[in-house]
Amino acid sequence: MKLSLYEQETIIIYNQAEDTAEVYTHDPRLLEKLRRLAEKYPDQIVKKDRQTFLVPKRCVSVREPYSNQRRKAASERAKAAGYRPPTKRSAP
Repeated sequence: MKLSLYEQETIIIYNQAEDTAEVYTHDPRLLEKLRRLAEKYPDQIVKKDRQTFLVPKRCVSVREPYSNQRRKAASERAKAAGYRPPTKRSAP
């Protein structure tokens, strides 16, 4: 069954009593990142099932958005350092 983009949600659940958060997601990029992290740090990030992971609560954060000025400065620094953004891979 294929889910619409609207239905492909990410849910993060945690409480004050536990040190871990549960991340349920259908986001392919986030799933891949969580899979890689679970392989690299199996003692900290645990794959529960196909779309659910347990992660340390300290890994979950909400940050202040970048201002346009800060975004522009970061872009200029990256360009000066020769950073090239990743390109999308074409399907085989």
